[in-house]
Amino acid sequence: MGLGWWRLIGAALAAILFFHGFCSSANVPNYTFVQQATSAPAISYYDYIIIGGGTAGCPLAATLSQNYSVLLIERGGSPYGNQNISNLGSFGATLSDLSPASASQRFISEDGVINARARVLGGGSCLNAGFYTRAEVSYVEDVGWDGNLVNQSYQWVEKLVAFEPPLLQWQSAVRDGLLEVGILPYNGFTYDHISGTKVGGTIFDRDGHRHTAADLLQYANPKGLTVLLHASVHKILFRIKGKPRPVARGVIFRDASGIKHKAYLNKGSKNEIILSAGALGSPQILMLSGVGPAEHLKSHNITVVVDQPMVGQGMSDNPMNAIYIPSPVPVEVSLIQVVGITQLGTYIEAASGENFANPSSQGPQRDFGMFSPQTGQLSIVPPKQRTPEAIAKAVEIMNSLESAAFRGGFILEKIMGPLSTGHLELRNRNPKDNPSVTFNYFKEPEDLRRCVNGIKTIETIIESKAFSKFRYEYISIDALINMTASFPVNLRPKHDNDSTSLEQFCKDTVMTIWHYHGGCHVGRVVDRNYKVIGVDALRVIDGSTFNYSPGTNPQATVMMLGRYMGVRILSERLAATESKQKINNANLS
Repeated sequence: MGLGWWRLIGAALAAILFFHGFCSSANVPNYTFVQQATSAPAISYYDYIIIGGGTAGCPLAATLSQNYSVLLIERGGSPYGNQNISNLGSFGATLSDLSPASASQRFISEDGVINARARVLGGGSCLNAGFYTRAEVSYVEDVGWDGNLVNQSYQWVEKLVAFEPPLLQWQSAVRDGLLEVGILPYNGFTYDHISGTKVGGTIFDRDGHRHTAADLLQYANPKGLTVLLHASVHKILFRIKGKPRPVARGVIFRDASGIKHKAYLNKGSKNEIILSAGALGSPQILMLSGVGPAEHLKSHNITVVVDQPMVGQGMSDNPMNAIYIPSPVPVEVSLIQVVGITQLGTYIEAASGENFANPSSQGPQRDFGMFSPQTGQLSIVPPKQRTPEAIAKAVEIMNSLESAAFRGGFILEKIMGPLSTGHLELRNRNPKDNPSVTFNYFKEPEDLRRCVNGIKTIETIIESKAFSKFRYEYISIDALINMTASFPVNLRPKHDNDSTSLEQFCKDTVMTIWHYHGGCHVGRVVDRNYKVIGVDALRVIDGSTFNYSPGTNPQATVMMLGRYMGVRILSERLAATESKQKINNANLS
């Protein structure tokens, strides 16, 4: 079995990172408050308007609806009944679906890395690999959150969406390999972020059902919540005249038919609009609404409400790099379950499976997910040569391969932080289009050094006794590096020295693990209460506020933040009401 043959199947093998063998569908909750935006009135009024029904927006809306009227506006559809979401075996089908109705909207950063943003109720929790882990204690302390309320909020989330995964042979071998090479201690199964090796949580239950942030709407007060699907927010409206500074007062959105609707805040000084549209959506909507860098907004003929030069700045994405290991024996289908939290600034994880390339239900062709040649991601082919014929030929070759060719798995590393940052800009004034985003992977030398250390750690795990069962002895580490480097995982140029320069390997094979964040940082765009600086009645509550990514996977913390801030907002209003009542009683006496 020569190296050239393995290179031939590189694109197919890469997709193993993102597939799972479960094939069940979760029951659809009876959400009487969810409706299509086409049924919304032309004008409506609420105490809170939340833009973005994603990982933060759903728990936030569920919490605020207990005491106030809440409108949750989501640009995508429902995740329920969608087999590509509930069945992770079809995970790649969603990511490679480029239709306007897809739950996943592809974007390619200016760095040449293929990425995706969610377009569905529940957000990224409907598309991701399911790993669930809390932020480290030091992270909570650094951002100034209340530790007790943080723990209560995590527990509130975990009652509905977090589970202990089954650990089979591949994941067990990776766990034992991590311990053998010194990633100690072994912390067993835990949601907590602790240095060493651990088994993390998952949002897939024992029956294989995906549980998402949309499930947290089960906590909502049905009488206090309205959720609109397929509603695209075009701008936030501000009241400026007679005010010391702009006050958010409503939003303009369009339904699936293109009809314009307006939603306004009810009268009341505590009522607010809250952006929870994610690291791309929140800075994009702020800019479209006139809050952002003045010169950039003027270049798009957008009226400047507040010159806020830090909107869209500090964009980060945690680089992921991996090594593929073909296995001489069958392996289970698994996503990320075990993690090594090293002292070198990297996290080591793994995925495996032999069924990821099974024929899809739509036809005889294998579906290779976001690395599929069907979607034009042949990075080793010059752009002008990425013709339908070339793509069809690649698909034909992959479909003809024997099942044994797809047996194996990846060990991957993700760097902490990262330190490298970039920026986001508008391409146009259409809110449905992706903005332009640059992450500047490995711009900071420390990020590159961490990646190299991570790859070296992976190499030692591959050569460990614990992992020997899943290793062909005659395929050297250099051969594995070169094979992995040939995968069409991004649109960056390739080099011949990947096996001799791990720095070059890191640059050439960098991928996303969908943990991008920034653009509305605390202290720059929002204050510590997530209120937008320079305007009133407007907050941003989502991952765009993170200075660096929490834990080994941010989704648990993003869901926690939605609940946490919902409780904080309710508590603040209650305290203000009680204080006002005491003053009134004192005046009466």
